[in-house]
Amino acid sequence: MRWLVGWSSAAAGTAGLGSAGSVGYDGETLHPVGSQLLWGDPDPLWAVGDWRPDEVRVVTADEQNRIAVLGICGASDEELRRGLFTARGGALRHLTNWPGSYTAVVQVGRRVTVCGDLAGARPVFHTPWAGGTAYATAALPLADLIEANLDFGHLAALLAAPDVPAALRDTTPYEGVRRIPPGHALVLRTGAREIAGYEQISSLAVSAPSADPDRAVDAVRDALVEAVRTRLAAPRHVPDLDPGPVPGMGPAERRARRGMPVPGIGADLSGGPASATLALLAAGLPGRPGTLLGHGTGERLLAVTFNDLAVGGREAEVQRAGALAADPRLHHVVVTGGEEALPYADLDGPLTDEPGPSLVMAGRHRARLAAGSADHFTGHGARQVLDAHPARLADLLMDRRRRHLVGPVAALARADGSVLVPARVYGAARRLARTPYRAGLEELAERLMRRRFEEPKGAVGASLAALTWAAPGPAARWLTGEALAEVSVLLGVEGDRSSGTGVQRPGEHRARAALARYAADLRVLEQSAEVRSQRLHAPFLDNQVVRACRALPEALRVRPGARAEILRTVLESTGITDLPPGWGTPSHASSAAAARAGLRLSADPLLDLFSRPLLADAGLVDGSVIRGALRSAATGATVEGLADLVSLELWLHRLLSRRGTCWSGTPARSRAVPAGIQRRRDALASGL
Repeated sequence: MRWLVGWSSAAAGTAGLGSAGSVGYDGETLHPVGSQLLWGDPDPLWAVGDWRPDEVRVVTADEQNRIAVLGICGASDEELRRGLFTARGGALRHLTNWPGSYTAVVQVGRRVTVCGDLAGARPVFHTPWAGGTAYATAALPLADLIEANLDFGHLAALLAAPDVPAALRDTTPYEGVRRIPPGHALVLRTGAREIAGYEQISSLAVSAPSADPDRAVDAVRDALVEAVRTRLAAPRHVPDLDPGPVPGMGPAERRARRGMPVPGIGADLSGGPASATLALLAAGLPGRPGTLLGHGTGERLLAVTFNDLAVGGREAEVQRAGALAADPRLHHVVVTGGEEALPYADLDGPLTDEPGPSLVMAGRHRARLAAGSADHFTGHGARQVLDAHPARLADLLMDRRRRHLVGPVAALARADGSVLVPARVYGAARRLARTPYRAGLEELAERLMRRRFEEPKGAVGASLAALTWAAPGPAARWLTGEALAEVSVLLGVEGDRSSGTGVQRPGEHRARAALARYAADLRVLEQSAEVRSQRLHAPFLDNQVVRACRALPEALRVRPGARAEILRTVLESTGITDLPPGWGTPSHASSAAAARAGLRLSADPLLDLFSRPLLADAGLVDGSVIRGALRSAATGATVEGLADLVSLELWLHRLLSRRGTCWSGTPARSRAVPAGIQRRRDALASGL
């Protein structure tokens, strides 16, 4: 893990000892373990973890005016300096306009500004501490700093309604540690904090402005090309040297066995349009993708395809990946995985900053990434930023653009084979367009209270279920009545608070919430499946790419196959036209089949995990009910929501079994959840 951490004190001289350390409980000096100091007191900032030299840049105008950028940023030092001078007047948005994925921290006198990203892949957290405010890009260091206990209300909401911002609010799994929403910045003035938004939100009262589709797609192309070019222009890094040959193994096998990536740049090549677009762009742009430090003759871009031998159904995707890899600029590697690479098969792994459903998939992804490059492109996030959430049909009705509903509704009718589909979908969209946000939260609260979780099946059923302001998560059915009641009360309170305030359109609101949830889980996946010396790049989650995708007209994005069509246009405009037949065809094989197979094969370890579940100690689930669900899944029953439960239980075990703390110079008690699971009677309502 890598993060930055710092604090803003209430008064100069009260937070430190002149060396960017702070006075702890017993007079000891506090500083993060494994950190490098970026600037010192009275408002110090550290970078913690295995940052590369080019990933940490500090530009200083004088001792009171400086900017730090951590991550991949395409801005030059002169552009950073101009950005610093502009930020002195309070402007924030320009700090997020540079290509790449990064976190910017600006210090102007005693004012410190930390900018989060639009997707939520690079979050910012904060907590009151020592009369001021501590902040970080990870929640666990702050939880260690204040000895935070678990926030049971957040954990309950994470299972009951993970895609509902009103349920999660700004809380984290650690009590007292808060996160800023995507598209916002944390502004600290001598310890006092303020959350400021830097992105414009569309109004409910005014119709969304019409955009030219061709120009919008061109903007997506430009943003994607610039995101890829920024990463190609960064210095190349060589992983730790190979210690020597192993009998019967080639260099690639030795690297994979020892968890070492291949030097240079590579990309996923799953056969889908998103990963293929990035692989072809990275291989086609100038910059010698495989060249180290910009010297030498260059190498082909390493394209990695995962072939699941345990669960079939993706043969067509693998064939398309092979056809794409016939490009002489690509070196194709196929990684095969059997039963050992199924979900739930590998339950060992590192402690992540937060829990997420992808923890049960970490071993599966690690097997693929171990064969990848030191800098590895992934297509994560393309579906969330390019596809239309079904609730956007209500947005079209609100803008009086009914004719654009014909395409998606006709596609659903063909998939279902029923002539009643258009009327059902149109009625649901019309009802959502006329439903206030507060009424949508009240409806979800009632569903949780009455335990109404049945949803219609199939593509039409999923679309109808998504045509609401808020929906329960797949694991909500397994929560206790008390936990569901507390989340229902919380939703009621948030609904009252939202009364009279401006709320986004329902489709846009649901799309932003889904993107934030996906980005948070992707962050968990990156930490749990991390390969030493490797960097994963997800250009679709860069600020500028997200902005360009949000500017796409809704009439364009609701068309069936819109994502593949947009990415095909992006490639054609860059000179890549030879795409294989079936490009962009959605796969009929589902990850649910692999999940069911993994549950059957890992039934015994999972039953052991839930023999005395910590979730039951927290009052969130009934252990016997979960064990019964696991036994049903082992016999082939389709059980939704188990990934969320297993991941959270795994995360709790790893958190409570950890030793040490993120801080040196602190007493042994200074760490998160020092006393284990100690649920209070009103714990779930503590955050109301």
